[in-house]
Amino acid sequence: MTISLYFVRHGQTYLNKYHRIQGVIDSPLTDKGIADAVSAGKRLSQIKFDAAYSSDTSRAIKTGRLILQENPSDLTAPIPVAGFRELIFGYYEGEDDVKTWHTIGGPIGINSFHGLIAEFGISKAEDMIAAADPYKDAESGETFWKRLKPAIDKVVEDASDGDKSLLATHGTLIRNVVDRWSDIPVNVSTKNGSVTKVNFDDGRYSVEYFNNVSEDL
Repeated sequence: MTISLYFVRHGQTYLNKYHRIQGVIDSPLTDKGIADAVSAGKRLSQIKFDAAYSSDTSRAIKTGRLILQENPSDLTAPIPVAGFRELIFGYYEGEDDVKTWHTIGGPIGINSFHGLIAEFGISKAEDMIAAADPYKDAESGETFWKRLKPAIDKVVEDASDGDKSLLATHGTLIRNVVDRWSDIPVNVSTKNGSVTKVNFDDGRYSVEYFNNVSEDL
């Protein structure tokens, strides 16, 4: 049984544009963000989707709709799934990203999320965010994965052999998936509108490519 999952990061939002941390909070797509989603849809237009899902945030739902407008399938909107929400950053939601990473990593000489991931791995970097959150609302790496993995498994469970499913989701979420199921480095930004392909084959997940913004999908 082989199923292909196409994870797409949502288009640019206003909080992305202003370099603000955006996890559980939401903001609309910018004009560039709409273009990001349309571009992803055009690049994916040769792939007829059998199912489509998104997180239940407006930015992911809108991205999924715009992608499907370019697709030859009869699907018009993704199914929203709470499990596909972005990592919850707790107290740091909406904060300036440079300030946030300096606050968390600065005392050990690391001033970026990429740097924390490169040094400790993404799950440990998420643990550091959770530990620094004074309100304890931020998700640890383990908590995030325990929320996310069942949602992915359910997409696979509901699919038939050979199906291709769209998942319009989020950057840190996609990096967690890639980190779990491949050796591809994830200490880079997941680009808005980029495509990451994950295959499920005979009970095993694997990553075919990550962060693809080319026409070769």
